[in-house]
Amino acid sequence: MRRSVLLTGLAAALAITASSAALADTPSDFVVKAMKGDNSEMMLGRLAEQRAASPRVRAFGRTLFQDHSMGKAQAVVLARSMGVQPTDAPMDVATDERQKLMGLNGPAFDREFVRYMIKDHQEDIADFRKEAEARDGRVSAFARKTLPVLHKHLDIALRLRG
Repeated sequence: MRRSVLLTGLAAALAITASSAALADTPSDFVVKAMKGDNSEMMLGRLAEQRAASPRVRAFGRTLFQDHSMGKAQAVVLARSMGVQPTDAPMDVATDERQKLMGLNGPAFDREFVRYMIKDHQEDIADFRKEAEARDGRVSAFARKTLPVLHKHLDIALRLRG
């Protein structure tokens, strides 16, 4: 009996997960997520500019801030053309990472910042690639245009990791 209840619960959880994964974000959802991602990278890039021990990590922070500022400007234009309200909010995970980074100094800060940027940009590239291939139109064109910048950031982070 207990096993049957457990298996039923597991099957229900898997069904919910599968149906959630099958639901694609709308183009509007993607644009909002892109703006939040840019806000996150700007926030964390500025922090690295100020707190990183390595001049190379500080320079990477500056690059992130500059590139994602431009990306945000493009995303805002796209959002407004779609009737989507621009946002200045970062991703929750980036806010959590900022808190973590605030407790670190020196090489420990640099290692954690680079580790996070590698993981984050790998996820971003997957999301942007999926959007670029999933649809046609302005949002897909925006995703395709952004991918080379995300790849550049990942390449820098991987070189910094050594």
